[in-house]
Amino acid sequence: MSGLNPKKVSESTVHDHTYKIFPNDLNAYGTVFGGMIMGVLDRIALVVAERHSGQTCVTVSVDSMHFLAPAEHGDILLFRASINRSWRSSMEIGVKVLAENYKTREIKHVLSAYFTFVAVDDQRRPVEVPQVIPETLIEKRRYAEAGLRREKRKVEAEERKKRRGDD
Repeated sequence: MSGLNPKKVSESTVHDHTYKIFPNDLNAYGTVFGGMIMGVLDRIALVVAERHSGQTCVTVSVDSMHFLAPAEHGDILLFRASINRSWRSSMEIGVKVLAENYKTREIKHVLSAYFTFVAVDDQRRPVEVPQVIPETLIEKRRYAEAGLRREKRKVEAEERKKRRGDD
């Protein structure tokens, strides 16, 4: 258990960071380039991790990044991110992207994913982070689900290690 003071989810959350899609953001099909969204998400999730930990953080993994619907020229992207759970030095940050049509105000869910970050010191060694205080029902559900995803990541890492013969 961390010796640091626990923090509420709300202390580090990013609400509706906006990004207007222009022609240079589009791929060959006229929809937003997925790599651009991924880059923005990594930065926004990093802000949440560093706000929560008060430390420099590095991306360790990204889970379940699935593009659910296309975003198009003129849409406004709404990025949301919050910490789901923390462990000794790692944190899971949940992210969601919505696309809003500026003419109709219709909103569609474009993407959700989970980023894992580790807080590090000046020598790039992992350092302890505060625990998370989930307050709402949604935050409590996300907290519990983060634990399940972490166990799955551990199992998958062990399987990769065995396939490589790194026992």
